[in-house]
Amino acid sequence: MKTGTGILDEVDHRLVHALRIDGRAPFRLIGEVLGVSESTVARRYRRLRSAGTLRVVGTLNGARLGHHAWTIRLQCTPDAAGPIATALAARADTSYVYLLSGGTEISCSARTPTADESEALLLHKLPRTARVTSVSAHLLLDHYALPNDWTGPARLTPEQTAPLAPPGPTADGTGDPAGEAGVSVGPDDRPLFDALAQDGRAGHPELAAATGWSESTVRRRVAALRRAGVLTFLVDVPPAALGFRAEARLWMSVRPSRLAAVASAMAEHPEVSLVALTTGPTNLLAAVNCRDSVDLARYLTERIAALDAIRSIETAPVIRTVKRAGALLPRPAR
Repeated sequence: MKTGTGILDEVDHRLVHALRIDGRAPFRLIGEVLGVSESTVARRYRRLRSAGTLRVVGTLNGARLGHHAWTIRLQCTPDAAGPIATALAARADTSYVYLLSGGTEISCSARTPTADESEALLLHKLPRTARVTSVSAHLLLDHYALPNDWTGPARLTPEQTAPLAPPGPTADGTGDPAGEAGVSVGPDDRPLFDALAQDGRAGHPELAAATGWSESTVRRRVAALRRAGVLTFLVDVPPAALGFRAEARLWMSVRPSRLAAVASAMAEHPEVSLVALTTGPTNLLAAVNCRDSVDLARYLTERIAALDAIRSIETAPVIRTVKRAGALLPRPAR
């Protein structure tokens, strides 16, 4: 079911948008919102999932627990980049692993629960080999846009999205850091998160089998973690499937007095799926998704060029995605 914008048709696009709002929304509810039958929604979802185009991933929202978020850049020799990216992607604490530029640079995101674990990751666990020519790690200080909030795939009206709104923490983020008093995550939750990382729409019987808990316990635990904002569901779909075939990472140096204003402005751009303040020689990171290289050039020369507080910018096109929000992705056949 191809369209001029990607491999999805309009119903598929609206299904993706619905799942981005609530990855565990019942197919019956999604069908009512989309104006199609429950069986049509289920069939579309299963087809896209079987094809590897779409997955719902349950993941720990470390920000709600005070975890440290990092973006890591590694420069490698050409023969080493692929194997090192695959090794990084296999780690449970990484996500969004990309080969950039000419295939000699790797970018990935990582989260660490404590400062000690951050030190262990950065000093001891990153690949150490002569084929890695440089490593830089940048602490993410604040986010102005996140991938699951990206408006590029949006298809539904506000009236359609309202019934899909999932349970979650208060909109203003006030209250207990975990979002709900008494909610914490321990080793006993690991099997639950592992199962949801493989299939965010896994049913309660499957989750009960994975955890050894009863179905009622699983139901209560998932609900509590979602209310706390500790458990979130992301839609793992390649931007190219949505018609965005040119991805890039932008590292920018912005005048400090205008940093918040530039970050806020970029977060409103429909091309942007991530904006974050960082430590390091640059202070702002963005991920952009454009229709093609011409569209990317237009974005850089028009939208970005209009933000005159940006002193310098480094653009790195994404050559291959090794891992997104979920598990390691299979390498495309040659």
